[in-house]
Order: sequence, then C-alpha cells, then structure tokens
Amino acid sequence: MRKVLIKNAKIVNEGKITEGDVFVEDGIIVEIAESISAKSPDLNIFDAEGTYLLPGLIDDQVHFREPGLTHKESIETGSRAAVAGGITSFIEMPNTLPQTTTKEELDKKFQIAAETSYANYSFMFGGTNDNLEEIEKIDPKTVAALKLFLGSSTGNMLVDNEKVLEQIFKKSPVLIAVHCEDEDTIKKNLEECIQRYGDDIPIELHPKIRSEEACYKSSSKAVALAKKTGARLHVFHVSTAKELSLFTNKKPLKDKKITAEVCIHHLWFNDSDYGKKGTFIKWNPAVKTKADQEALLEALNDDRLDVLATDHAPHTKEEKKNVYTKAPSGGPLVQHALPALLQMHHQGKISLEKIVEKACHNPAILFDIEKRGFIREGYKADLVLVDLNSPWAVQPDNIYSKCQWSPFEGTTFKSRITHTFVNGKLVYKNFKHTPFAKIAERLSFDR
Repeated sequence: MRKVLIKNAKIVNEGKITEGDVFVEDGIIVEIAESISAKSPDLNIFDAEGTYLLPGLIDDQVHFREPGLTHKESIETGSRAAVAGGITSFIEMPNTLPQTTTKEELDKKFQIAAETSYANYSFMFGGTNDNLEEIEKIDPKTVAALKLFLGSSTGNMLVDNEKVLEQIFKKSPVLIAVHCEDEDTIKKNLEECIQRYGDDIPIELHPKIRSEEACYKSSSKAVALAKKTGARLHVFHVSTAKELSLFTNKKPLKDKKITAEVCIHHLWFNDSDYGKKGTFIKWNPAVKTKADQEALLEALNDDRLDVLATDHAPHTKEEKKNVYTKAPSGGPLVQHALPALLQMHHQGKISLEKIVEKACHNPAILFDIEKRGFIREGYKADLVLVDLNSPWAVQPDNIYSKCQWSPFEGTTFKSRITHTFVNGKLVYKNFKHTPFAKIAERLSFDR
C-alpha cells in the first residue's frame, strides 16, 4: 500500500475542522487539499464519506508488561489493542521484569517492539536510587524520557533518597516524568485500614488511602524541586483538584518547563462508581470525587493540563478479583480511550479539536517527536477515521487486550473507529486487524 488517498473527510487538525482529501505516498502525507484526483494503478482509495479524520493518537503512558509479565499483556497484544483504539504511537513504562534501568534492558525492549509492535513505539528509561550513572548516559535523540516513581509502583522502583533525587533532577539529559504519591502518607492510611478491616478493605476507601494529601504532597514537592534545579518536569495522571494550582495556562506548551497530564479514567469515573465496578477501577492514583473529576475536565479545557493519556496497565481478571490488599492497581484502556473521549464530546464536555490537541498534538510537542501528531504535508501518515454516529457496545468478544476485560465493559459508545493507518498502511478496519506486518517504526526525537 504505497499510495493512499483518503477522500471526503472532515479533517480535525490544529484547532480547525476542514473538509478535504489527504494523499499519502510511502508512508508520508504528500498533499492535503479540498479535492485530490490522483490516479495510479497502485492507488488505494478510501472514501471517508464525511466521517472525521484525526491524527493518530500518541499515548505517552502505557504498561505493556513485556518482558516478565506477559500473562497480562505483551507489546504485540497491547499495541494491537492500541491501534483498534486509534492510538498509533505509544511510550511504554520501565517497570517490567527486569526493569528498564540499564541500556541493555532498554535495547532488548526496542528489539521486541521492532519485531512485534502494531504501533510506533518508544520507551522510558527508569530511575532508581542507584542508577544515576546510567541515567546520565541516556541519548536524548533515542529515549523518550526518564520515569521516576515517587510513590510505590509495580516492582521496586521507588526513588526515596532525597540527595539522589535532587541529583537526578539536576543531571537528567531528558524530560523527567513522575508518578506522584507520597509513600509515607499512603502507608499510614493503609495501616489504619488494615487494623480495622484486615486485608478485605472496602474498595470505597481506596481514594482515602491514596488520598488527595498523598498526591498533593508529592506533586508539590516534585514541582518545587523542578523549579529549584531547572529540570524539565512532566507530572503524570493528575487526579485531584488541589494539584491543579501547581500548573499554569499562562504560556504555550512549548515554553512550559513544568507540564501535567490527565488520564481517561480520572475523567470518566468518580468515587460513586466503586460500588458497581469494585477493584476493576482500582488505579494508582485513585479515582476520586465528582468535584475532582469536574475540576480535571475544566483544567484540561483551559490548558492547565496539557496531555491526555491512558496509563494502560492490565492485570488478569483473577488478579483483580482479589481482596483489596492483594488486588493490583491498573486496568486496560488503550482500546477504549478515544471512544470514551468521543462520548464526552457528544455530551458537550470537550470539543473534537481539544481532544486532538491534547491526545495528538501536545504529546508530539512535549516529547519533541519528529513529524508525528499532526496532519501536515511531509509528516508521517498516522491517521484515524472515526464515525461519530455508529453505536457499538464493549463486550468480551471485541476486546483485544490480552487480559480480556475492560472497565468499560457493558458501555455502549456512540462513536466507532473505522480505520487506523500507521505510517500510511491500513492496520485496522471495523473490528478487524489487517495481517501483521513490520510497519511500525521507532519514534525519533528532535532534540
């Protein structure tokens, strides 16, 4: 599929919706115009018939569990679910087994992705209390960012040595992305609950254990350290209204030194959903109050929050069904994030242009990703067609994540992803993937 012509699309890009055609050759967008009449024996024409054409989403936070935890997910299965959800590029986290805290382990993951990924890929390098020398060797042109866990994580990656942390902030050659929850606060809250309930703590107490205080104490500390050292800081999965005071909309994204993101589940769910969903919506940070949920959406729309992501982190059903202290946090989200956002658009909560800005354009700007995230001539043809009026229900037989469940199970979405193109090649069409081919590419960074 060297040449592709997408006709009669409503193109959502750079704050506007325009009607037109897009011509792709050898994986590159060659022409965007009101009408294109290219002819060639090897031309593949897709009539969008007035549906919407978006840049492929760039998800800056996924856990595809490979190596070491592939009974939950793999780069192959996770990326397959991602392209079904309109995500054409991902950045994967370092808390695998073994952890991605050395160049050797990082290179192994790149090799796995080169052989098996449906979507374009990069990885974050993991920081620990004792790998500063490895961090200083990171090549900014090939590594997305440095990930630090300032609260407990899957695996032993908590960075809690204050002197080391400051040195990392001073010396990291790349953006630092942080998970912010104060460990001491969480431990104290958890111990109090265990004393009262044992292991079977009511799930409704999860946002009390992993509290607003735990989030704000950690994120405010990270922001203060970034200001002190001049580090480039990105705060992952903000979950509380209180934390929003740490971020600004007074300058454009490209000029910000401190940025933040929100995840789909913190926009979709609130603490009233624990009664129905139980541990299947147990995430770290926790889903919190309706007031927090509404404040996060407002901050996303007014640009205090810069990026939309998933924090896709699947576990098996059996693992999630455990009592509170044994049920792991996290869930699968890449396949249903965009349909959920489009549902929120139908509800009048967010515009299509804002969805594209936060999930496509801004991750590309934030991480200096070369020639992706926009529908522009000369850019890579990572493209998604969506039909805003084609209802479908999430059910086990149309879930692609290896864990085979979704927190959205039983939800009927009004919008459907009809086509996903990665580097100009069709990889997904109406609940069917095309035969696997090595078309995904390693993300490159203009630094």
